[in-house]
This record gives sequence, C-alpha cells and structure tokens, in this order.
Amino acid sequence: MAVLLLSKVLLNTLTHVTNKEERKMAIREVKFESQDRRMPQILAALNANGIKSIEEANEICEQYGLDPYKTCEETQPICFENAKWAYVVGAAIALKKGCSNAADAAEAIGLGLQSFCVPGSVADDRKVGIGHGNLAARLLREETKCFAFLAGHESFAAAEGAIKIAAKADKVRKEPLRCILNGLGKDAAMIISRINGFTYCQTEFDYATGEVKVVNKIAYSDGPRAKVNCYGADDVREGVAIMHLEGVDVSITGNSTNPTRFQHPVAGTYKKECIEMGKKYFSVASGGGTGRTLHPDNMAAGPASYGMTDTMGRMHSDAQFAGSSSVPAHVEMMGFLGIGNNPMVGATVAVAVDVATALSK
Repeated sequence: MAVLLLSKVLLNTLTHVTNKEERKMAIREVKFESQDRRMPQILAALNANGIKSIEEANEICEQYGLDPYKTCEETQPICFENAKWAYVVGAAIALKKGCSNAADAAEAIGLGLQSFCVPGSVADDRKVGIGHGNLAARLLREETKCFAFLAGHESFAAAEGAIKIAAKADKVRKEPLRCILNGLGKDAAMIISRINGFTYCQTEFDYATGEVKVVNKIAYSDGPRAKVNCYGADDVREGVAIMHLEGVDVSITGNSTNPTRFQHPVAGTYKKECIEMGKKYFSVASGGGTGRTLHPDNMAAGPASYGMTDTMGRMHSDAQFAGSSSVPAHVEMMGFLGIGNNPMVGATVAVAVDVATALSK
C-alpha cells in the first residue's frame, strides 16, 4: 500500500511538472510579429545590459516571480505577441539595472520597448518606446497629482489603461495618483463608467461664467476602479473646464471618433491657459499617423501630413507617440508594438511597479 501511494504521489508530481513545463513552453516560445526586422536592435539593447537573449530575459523575470508577458496580455487582451515580449525585455533590463524605484524602472522599461521599434519607422524616429517609459515615470513621481486620458468614450482603450494605473500606481506613491477620463458625451461617460466600475461624474457647465460643477457622482464599484473619475463633456469649453476642475498635470489624447472636434482642441486650449497661469502641464499626443486619413475629421489634411490628428498633436504636445490610442494593428503599422497607446501607459506603469516591488523585498 505504501509503495502504491508513493507511486501515485510520484506520478502526480511528474504529471504536474510536465504539465507545468508544457504550459510554460507553450507560453514562452519566443515568436512574434516582424521578428527578423526587430532582433538586431533588441539583442543590442539586451547585450548592453548584460543579457544574452530574450530567453534569458524571460528567465530573469521568472527568477523574481514576475510575468510581464501576462501583465501586458491582461491589460489589453487583443495585443500582439511583440508587445508581450517587449515588456519581458524591458522588465529584465530594469531588473538587471537594479531599479528599486518604480519611476526609474519605468524609464528602463522604455529602453526595452524602444528596442522593438522597426528601424527607420515613424515610431523609431519619434523614439516612442523611450517616450512611453518617460510618461510612466512621470505618473509614478509625486509631482504628478492628476493624469487624464483625454479620449473618445466609445473606445475602451483609455479604460484599459486606467484600470492598470488604478490597480498599481498607488502601491509605490506616497500620495495617490488621481486618474480621470475626460471625453465627449455624458451618456457615453456613464456607460463606460458602469461597464468598468469607474465613478461617473455628471457635470453642468455655465456658459455665462465659464464655470463647471459636478451635480451628481455615481460609483459603479467599491474597489480601486472607483477611484477613476469619468467625465462626459458637451463640448470643448466644458472639456477644458473639467481639466481645470481636476487640476490635470499630465494627459494623453485619444484619436478615435472625436479627435479634432474634442481631444486635441481641449488639450491645446488647456495648454495655453496653463501657460498663462504659470502651471506646468505635460501634454502627450497618443497617435496620428498613416491609416487615420480616411476618418471624416482627418481627411482635410491629406496623407502628406499623416492626417489632421497628427498635425494637431504637433501643435500642443510635449511628446508625440505613433499610431492609434486603441488599435494594436495601427500602432504596429507605425513600426512599434501591437498594443494601443493608452493601454500601453497602464502596462508600463504596472510592470514598473512590479519590478520595483520585487527588488525592494
């Protein structure tokens, strides 16, 4: 009987190990989009930090109990394989550098993201990977009090980014980061809030005085997501007033349904008014680029300027990314990763916090 029981235990253990290894191998096969065009600069970035390969980068993450591949996948489930592996590379570089501070880890992750840019692409030219690392670092530093996704509410991309920020950022900050969504349409804002468990903030704008006030607040959950305030504006003036109401320090625009009639005008107007007030405001234009010129709002500029969203982003932004705020394929078309720019903000913050937490144990 004892021999039989021991045999069963050994069999179960071996089966468990085998299944675990099979799952690991299935997940961890290093294979992603446009791999051949990306590998030289990826290996250069890894080698510069004492890492031989992506496989070794993955092992380094596993040694610290981290799974950046999965974190990326959880943030935007429709993201591409190259995005998941980019976070593995970025996290390994941050771990190797010993970044026990989350903001420093975010900047190091940016090096990994940048290495995945296709040489000569729009994303490579704009150093979008470095930019994403720097943006996440800003959100993890105490001087940033409020971050806004200035986005079209019909897109879930801003929500995907906000969810990760709400869940992770405050773990390493002394003062909680306020994260808001500010978009066009009150009904849309309420729907997005209800689906994602955010707090819907219904506002009323006085066109005579230019003042906005919150007339109703509904929290659709009681967890971290409820800390995200979601606003719906009727027009640009109300959108700008909401930015002042929350005292937004950093924002990222979306390029979805209302880029030229709401997001970019709000960011540009708020930027001008912040300069007049002597307030620091860092504006990020998330997208623009080829592929957006067929939108009715964008067609006037024509393909020569990459579309009107791209042009307007150049007018107000401190940093400009490449591709869609939400659509992985469009960001990948720009020579970057297959993940929307907005969820990428959340993923970078989340992985940076995980790295810093692991190194602080």
